[in-house]
Amino acid sequence: MFKVNDYIVYGMTGVCQITDIAKDEISNNEIQYYVLNPLNNDNLTIKVPVGNNNVSMRPIITKNDILSLIESMPATENIWSDDTRQRSMKFKAALKSGKNEELIKVIMTLSQEREARSMIGKKLTKTDEDIMNTAEKQLTEEFAVVLDISPEEVLHYIREHVPK
Repeated sequence: MFKVNDYIVYGMTGVCQITDIAKDEISNNEIQYYVLNPLNNDNLTIKVPVGNNNVSMRPIITKNDILSLIESMPATENIWSDDTRQRSMKFKAALKSGKNEELIKVIMTLSQEREARSMIGKKLTKTDEDIMNTAEKQLTEEFAVVLDISPEEVLHYIREHVPK
């Protein structure tokens, strides 16, 4: 069970802080729920029943986990597919999984493809670009909280720590 002030990753919403654990009575049943405030949206409050296994909610990773992820980046598998529909489904599944390893695969794959296309004067498709931006946002948001830096500093941090 999470505690008040814990940071968690909630589905595709991203990093949220638990601001309260409250109770409501609904149909003579007392329901306990987490009150979440997403870091990227001050105007949104989310209520999630405690023990609801239908939602993707996990604790944020540790600094050691981040360093391990960064260290493994050079060996990251390229998951590119020339089939646009298949690629989009694979990338969207990776986003939905909320797993940092999957987000890194998407980001690394699309970065490599962007670089290859730029050499011949082309760009990524709008869909690929949007998926890459979403993956980067999810990853940098969590890294920033754990490392106590701004999301804008995360890419520099990664570059400084990735093995050459």
